[in-house]
Amino acid sequence: MTERQRARYEQLGANLEVVERRIADACAAAGRERSEVSLVVVTKTYPAEDTALLAALGVTEVAENRDQDAAPKAELCVDLPLTWHFVGQLQTNKVRSVVRYADLVHSVDRPRLVESLAAAVRNAERAPLGCLVQVALDKEAGEGQHRAGVAPDEVPALADLIADTPGLQLAGVMTVAPLSGPLAGDPAASFGRLAEIASAVRAAHPAATMVSAGMSGDLEQAVAAGATHVRVGTAVLGVRSPLG
Repeated sequence: MTERQRARYEQLGANLEVVERRIADACAAAGRERSEVSLVVVTKTYPAEDTALLAALGVTEVAENRDQDAAPKAELCVDLPLTWHFVGQLQTNKVRSVVRYADLVHSVDRPRLVESLAAAVRNAERAPLGCLVQVALDKEAGEGQHRAGVAPDEVPALADLIADTPGLQLAGVMTVAPLSGPLAGDPAASFGRLAEIASAVRAAHPAATMVSAGMSGDLEQAVAAGATHVRVGTAVLGVRSPLG
């Protein structure tokens, strides 16, 4: 390891310790076991070298949001013991590439994408792909129509479709705190609403236990509301440079 790599390794390790403490404290405050919450480190815009350092530090789950960045990074890190989450808006023309490396796709928000994912899984002859329904909470109030995700009242039908589609496994639900509507600026209420939606999905599909919510700025509220996976990038890797 070079001196630069060692410095980055130590920086990432220190950041991880802070995030781990935040998650542990949030779990304790919510009366939950720390083992109930998984940390997914969002490595977007950072190089494969950082992903390898994170793996060396014990990180087991990483996330990407753009296939053009994720595919080559996953290839470089293919021998590392990592679970790969795809968390970005997914166009159908990227599906074939994404199913080559992703273990879970958090951003399933339309039947056409379900069909494309299933076809790509069949063609790749791979294990079933975990899928989460992306919930757009702002759409419940008629806002955010341009944003990815389905309105809460559309979740049951999409969940049923995923569960009934060969090659896919319904893993749970995901959301990002909304930017508009009555829940904007209130992550606690947002994640509480997601918890209600997740509970209804589990009632119909008991194996769909994942609740993906919370990021660097609001992971505590997500843990309090029952999130099983928090997606943290900046707090671990640092402030991102603008995408080109």
